[in-house]
Amino acid sequence: MIYFDSAATSFQKPASVAAAMWEALASMSSPGRGGYPAAARAADTAFQCRSELAELFGLKNPEQVVFTLNATHALNIAIKSLVPPGGRAVVSGYEHNAVTRPLEALGAKISVAAAPLFVPEAVTEAFDRLIIPGTDAVICSHVSNVFGFVQPIEEIGAVCRSRGVPFIVDASQSAGILPLDMESLGAAFAAMPGHKGLYGPQGTGVLLCREDVPANPLLEGGTGSQSIQQRMPDFLPDRLEAGTLNMPGIAGLLAGVRYVRRGGVDKILAHEKHLTQMAVQGLETMPGLRLFASPGLRHQVGVLSLTAEGADVENIGSALAERGIAVRAGIHCAPYAHRTAGTLDTGTVRISFSDFNTPEEVARLLRALQGVLGRGF
Repeated sequence: MIYFDSAATSFQKPASVAAAMWEALASMSSPGRGGYPAAARAADTAFQCRSELAELFGLKNPEQVVFTLNATHALNIAIKSLVPPGGRAVVSGYEHNAVTRPLEALGAKISVAAAPLFVPEAVTEAFDRLIIPGTDAVICSHVSNVFGFVQPIEEIGAVCRSRGVPFIVDASQSAGILPLDMESLGAAFAAMPGHKGLYGPQGTGVLLCREDVPANPLLEGGTGSQSIQQRMPDFLPDRLEAGTLNMPGIAGLLAGVRYVRRGGVDKILAHEKHLTQMAVQGLETMPGLRLFASPGLRHQVGVLSLTAEGADVENIGSALAERGIAVRAGIHCAPYAHRTAGTLDTGTVRISFSDFNTPEEVARLLRALQGVLGRGF
């Protein structure tokens, strides 16, 4: 199988990830649950993972790194810590359901900073207009999961700081691919999965927390600390980590983060953009295709969406799957993004790359897609 669905989950992982998970299963119990070697190894691994993540994302204190089940879990904590029931939030026009559904569940008043694709200045202007007194939080995806559009979070963060409004960054599609510095950004929270650009396993996620921002737990339970107390601890990360940690997952995530840091975020991004540019150049020669690409990929990472005249995107995705090529077709859990871009009625075929894809695989994709489109629908 040729895998081009890394915007959902990076399927190919460094060999060190599986090895670390096996080692954790064989040698670790749970941190904070005892003073014996298996518990100590777990505690050390969890601390190492927090430390690597803190260094990668510009946090001074590893305790500001909270482990979650996934980015959705992390975003729910962040949103529900800042937006009260019936509160007001401003979001971009490219948000995932992991942002919009929690807001809907809160009955929040949502203002959408909609702007054309690949025009970051228009995104900043839209947020600037909508961030008004009474706004409880601003939430913005760093990168659109549908179109790979890199949104101007630094500029949006500056507007938020100037108006005293907390800022939440959804880094689901950018973590491990684009630089993100929490200290300079000043965001209250940043949420990310472990299983995408950080090359960890599914079932891992991270919430980066600013020290001075109160965070409310979604779950209450055992933390291995202050056990006699019947309220959750008031310090991070324990306050947000009720229950037993996923140590095999955290060990695998640590290996993935180390892979990213060794290779370098800039190098990974350059590789993915090179493959994306190859795909764009080949697809541009095929009649009837509509590509969603920033000129020169200036405001885009390795995520590329397309539609084909007269063809259902789900049929294209299925036809490629029959040829051993994995892409994603449909709405991608992001109706806001499709509504903003004008593709809500059709959805798109999404091709997304990772550090493990090759130019030869892109060439095979182009040949396969040409064959699929040539047979008609």
